[in-house]
Amino acid sequence: MANLRSLRDTPVALLQEIERRANVTAGLRDDADDDAWVGISFRMGTETFLVSREEVREVLAWPAHLARVPGSKPWVRGLANVRGQLLPIIDIRQYLGSGVAPATRNTRVLLVSHRDMLSGFMVDEVAGFVRCTASSFQDSTPPPLVRCDRYLVGAYRFSDNLCPVLSFRKIIETPNFIQAAS
Repeated sequence: MANLRSLRDTPVALLQEIERRANVTAGLRDDADDDAWVGISFRMGTETFLVSREEVREVLAWPAHLARVPGSKPWVRGLANVRGQLLPIIDIRQYLGSGVAPATRNTRVLLVSHRDMLSGFMVDEVAGFVRCTASSFQDSTPPPLVRCDRYLVGAYRFSDNLCPVLSFRKIIETPNFIQAAS
């Protein structure tokens, strides 16, 4: 194990050592299962959910400015300009019929791209990446408080918690989602 101070003149080696230490701290190993499932842990209301890493392109901070979209359903919070591209911001809790999510300093937008449809899903907080083994997967999930049963694709057990996996792809493919006009 290298001393970080001794690596300050070699930035690449320093970053590699920091990453190696972070993986050890998080319980990840270099020889970790290749079939491990990796997802993003996020909170809606008081509940924690997971989404597959493949379904999320990027995690964004809450945008400073949103343009209102006249004639849209109430769960369309507005349009944000993200690096020159207009991104519809969707209040996923409100879409699911579980109340309006407040925008706080912890609020994040999960950028989802599916079938050439780009959307930003507003969530209360993002905890980070989670690596789960295939053996920790369960087909059945405990009933969540947020009304999203039809969009769940199972659950993973990690840190003594059973977290349901929400499929953003299933949400985007729903006819109600595609028809965002009031």
